Amino acid sequence: MGFTINEVNRMDQNQFVQSIGVVFEHSPWVAKQSWKYHPFASLKELYEMMIREMYHAENAMKLSLLRAHPDLGTRLVISESSKQEQSGAGLNELSEEEFLHFSSLNKQYVERFGFPFIMAVKGQNKTKIQQQMELRISNSYDEEMDTALKEVSKIVKFRLEDLISEKTETRG
Repeated sequence: MGFTINEVNRMDQNQFVQSIGVVFEHSPWVAKQSWKYHPFASLKELYEMMIREMYHAENAMKLSLLRAHPDLGTRLVISESSKQEQSGAGLNELSEEEFLHFSSLNKQYVERFGFPFIMAVKGQNKTKIQQQMELRISNSYDEEMDTALKEVSKIVKFRLEDLISEKTETRG
């Protein structure tokens, strides 16, 4: 845990955006927009307000948020959060054949939708992830945009829970 909800509420806007905005992959604008709801009564409220801002953003901003996510199974340099999440799902241990298959699926997906395949991989494994990629590639653009934003919401929830404790401080 990095912060308590009380510590988050004592942050100024710049600290908040810098410290908490990282839960949205390279998209601090969501935290900046969420600041107007500060202070937050709970971790749940913080999460809900951030997700609300994500969904209420213009389509171009949503698309930029989705495009900020790395390909799953990539060997490129990615954020520490993404690296840990992908490692937990075994995506850092792909054989050469698996890597080439994931790369091919990622390429097809991006060509079809204009943003990378996004899935909250915590608790998943490479087989389930590959199955979802193969299944979702046949979705319509609108279905997949909706699914990708739902997956981002799950990722953000996991990251916030890892970053912020619900504990409140008591003074005596």
